[in-house]
Amino acid sequence: MKSITINGSKRESVGKKSTKALRNAGQVPCVLYGGDTPVHFAADEVAFNKLVYTPNAHTVVIELDNGETYQGVMQDIQFHPVTDAILHIDFYELHEGKPITMEVPVHFVGNSKGVKAGGVLRKNSRRLRVKALPKNLPDFIEVDITPLKIGNKLYVGDLQHELYRIMQTDNTVVCQIKRARLAMAIAVDDEDEDELEEGAEAAAEGDAPAEGDAQE
Repeated sequence: MKSITINGSKRESVGKKSTKALRNAGQVPCVLYGGDTPVHFAADEVAFNKLVYTPNAHTVVIELDNGETYQGVMQDIQFHPVTDAILHIDFYELHEGKPITMEVPVHFVGNSKGVKAGGVLRKNSRRLRVKALPKNLPDFIEVDITPLKIGNKLYVGDLQHELYRIMQTDNTVVCQIKRARLAMAIAVDDEDEDELEEGAEAAAEGDAPAEGDAQE
């Protein structure tokens, strides 16, 4: 998985006043968990743009001004309810032999047989939580929709991989091919027309004189 470097400074004070001062200065207070003790640090808000405002998943390399370096993944983020400014970020430290859980995007590829036939692709799960060793974390999960026909569904159980485990249940729907509303309307109209034709034929047969009546 690709990594982004965040340059920050270690926080010695973690009180409300110091946190407010950091935010006023355009800094984001952060905490790194997963080690012997939590590591409190801060970095410029713009340093997180490529990590936060992207559909892609990344690990991070945190380089602090005291020479300490850590590898981690973003676990939680808080935004201001009005301005959407980043208020706080939690990270979890990566360890080479210890599995980690994080969300990764789903990439849909191929041209579904069902879509070609007039169906519509519904993407039920655009991101999935995976658990893996840091070296085995995928940048994304690729889903080939080519074989799917109208009415078909693709489940998490169809995507499990030997190098990582998808944490959602196997019966979680990742995507499905739905019949388009227009196609459904056309199908209903066709059925109505068939019923009308059958009704007309039945009425015509009922009005036709019997053989005995014709001879009279």
